[in-house]
Amino acid sequence: MSFQLNHTIVRVRDKHEAAAFFANILGLPPAAPYGPFLVLEAANHVSLDFADDHGAPVPTHYAFLVTEAEFDQILARITARGLDYWADPFHNQPNAINTKDGGRGVYWDDPNGHNLEIITRPYGSGS
Repeated sequence: MSFQLNHTIVRVRDKHEAAAFFANILGLPPAAPYGPFLVLEAANHVSLDFADDHGAPVPTHYAFLVTEAEFDQILARITARGLDYWADPFHNQPNAINTKDGGRGVYWDDPNGHNLEIITRPYGSGS
């Protein structure tokens, strides 16, 4: 059986603030309203549907596969905002980038406590 992830709901305190944060950091167009959600769509057509009416945020991990150029642009926006970032998901290696599988990766938190990650190579794909 073949399937693809279509969307996931991102529980947040303020969907407008959260969707704008993601769009700004990731370099995406503004979110579009759809019913009670604000929707950001990734290049692979998976959407992040921001909701502030589904209960309190539950910190979740979201990882985004990006190009080398996009990595540099996103990291520049993270540092320009003065956000903390780490090379690991447990936040033990501050202000560092990991080089797993011959790519680059970094983690940071959004205002709702979600653990965000950008990587330039999927884990398990390289040296």
